[in-house]
This record gives sequence, C-alpha cells and structure tokens, in this order.
Amino acid sequence: MTSSIRGSKKFWNFSPAFIGVNLIIAAVLTVIFCPSCFTSIKGLLSAANDFFYSFVLSCILSYGGFLAEYYFDKKMPWIQYPVKRLILESISYVLYVFVTSYTITFLIEFLVRQSFSLDNIPWEWLMVHTKLPMQISVIIAFLLISRSFLLEWKKSAIEAEQLKTQQYAQQYQTLKDQLNPHFLFNSLNVLSNLVYENPDTAARFIRQLSKIYRYVLEVQQEKLVKLSSEMEFAENFLSLQKIRFEEGLQYKINVNLKTDFYLPPLSLQMLLENAIKHNIASMANPLFIEILLEGKQLIVKNNLQLKSSLSEESTGIGLSNIRKRYELLNNDQVLIEETNDFFIVKLPLLENPQL
Repeated sequence: MTSSIRGSKKFWNFSPAFIGVNLIIAAVLTVIFCPSCFTSIKGLLSAANDFFYSFVLSCILSYGGFLAEYYFDKKMPWIQYPVKRLILESISYVLYVFVTSYTITFLIEFLVRQSFSLDNIPWEWLMVHTKLPMQISVIIAFLLISRSFLLEWKKSAIEAEQLKTQQYAQQYQTLKDQLNPHFLFNSLNVLSNLVYENPDTAARFIRQLSKIYRYVLEVQQEKLVKLSSEMEFAENFLSLQKIRFEEGLQYKINVNLKTDFYLPPLSLQMLLENAIKHNIASMANPLFIEILLEGKQLIVKNNLQLKSSLSEESTGIGLSNIRKRYELLNNDQVLIEETNDFFIVKLPLLENPQL
C-alpha cells in the first residue's frame, strides 16, 4: 500500500497529469453548461471565465479529495474500519466541498466578476451556485472512495497470497531440514551407540525424536501457535541435542507461561538449529543457549564461537523466513544483535491469534 500511496501523492501534488485531468474536467463542464458560448466573441469571453472558474474549483475539490483519502488511508484502513471509514470520509469531504465551493464562488463573484458589493451580499444566490459543485463532489467522492477501497482490498489480497506462499516455503524447508540426511544420520548414530551402552537413555532419545516429528506435522499448516507449544517443542529439541552433545551443550529456559502469547510455528526450531549448526559445541568449548521472556519479546541467546567451516552449506533461509513471516503478519520487526561474544535474536510475541 505504501507504493500506491506514494504514487497517488505524486499524482495530486500538482503534477502535469493532475493539471491535465482538471483542465479536461473544466473544458467538459464549460461545453456542457454553455454550448452556445462558442458562437460569438462575447460568448467566448464568457466561456473563458467559466472555464477558469471550473478549473480552479475542480483542482481544489479533487485536491481536497486526495488529501482526505491520504489521511484516512493512514489513520483508518478500509479492512479494519469499513463502515466508520465510509461515513467519516464522506461527511468530511462533503463539508469540505461545501465550505470551499461557497468561499470560491464568493471570491470569484466579488473580486473577479464584481457581481455584488459587501453591502448587498446575495447569500441565497451564492447558496444556489454551490449546488453544482456539491453534485460534482458526489461523483468525485464516489470515484475516490471506490478507488481507495479497491486499492486496500488488492493490497490485502496480495499480502494474504504472499503469506500463504511464504508458509508453503517454510513448511517445505522445515520438512527438508528435519529429514536432512545429516540430521537423521547423527540422530541414528547416537541412538545406535545408546542402544548398547544405555538402553534407558536410548528409549528416552526415541521418545524425544518422535515428539519432534509429531509437532512438526501438527503445526505445519498453522499461521500461529501458542508460545507454550513452542516452548515444549524447544525443550524436546534441546533435550535431544543434549543427549548428542552431552556437556558440550548447555541450555537454560526462563519463560513464564502465565500469559499465553503466539508466534509463527517452528520459529524456535530454526533459531536453535542455526545456533548448533554454526557454533562449536564441545566439552572444551560448551555452547550455551538461553531462552527468556522480556515483555512481549522472546529472546534466544547463545555464546558466539563460530566454526571455522561448515559441513553443510548454509541456505540463509532461516532468519529471512522468520523475518518475512512477521512482516506479513503485522509488520513487527525481528531484532538481531551480534557482539563479539553473543548472538541474540528477539522475536515479537503476538496477543491476537486472528492476525
């Protein structure tokens, strides 16, 4: 919508197109209301005066209409306040047209045509001459309001389609990552060792692995999921990785779930995988991951000890995917901070599951 507003503003900021359109409107009105004026010199002079009056009035009325549209586009979107927007914008524009046309008619008749003096102002006659601008304003208001509504509807339809496309991409990437041969190989390799060394731990490993896959299948069609569900998933995922890396991975979860927020599904999975994938996690250099809640932000923080090289090529889709989904949902920004010692991602939490 931003681009359409900018384009509209560029048009009505007295651009050549704006002037051209109003010249055409003034010419059409002059021909319609005084066709006989073009048959004589005196008539042409009268037509020129009428043309000037129509042009000035058309410019001011259309400019005010675009200003009203621009203001209400920012303050009262059609999708959220359709009835309220229709009523307030219509009333505002009609009042603007009445005051403006009455004032312009007064000034032109008094200063240009000198039809009356201040001692005998024909108030009723001036009121009659505002009927035509009012009638024209109804047409202009209808066109502007229809245009504004259609642009807003088009914007919402495009965003909904973008969100759907982004979700499909995320679902595909998530399943691809989870079924990544490296992930399965590492998990099965750890499991094979545990079966002989510690059957109880092997059974716990299998349970954690099954919970991860079950959650992925359950939420892949959802736009938003509860924070509590994501935190349960994070606990299962980190527990699984803890069995693999042992003391090379340390984590802490400090999230109060009394108020249940919402966030895009599997956002945590992408962040946790990135932290483990890109950083060293060993007994000598443990990887510390912390998840905490601050206000309406979920913070995922890990110490920074980057690997010199990656065995898997990074696609870069993880963080960009999360950012795009937030932008399409409600324009909240995912904040990323990187220092010499830490990598921090702050996810905005949503309160309305209908977004």
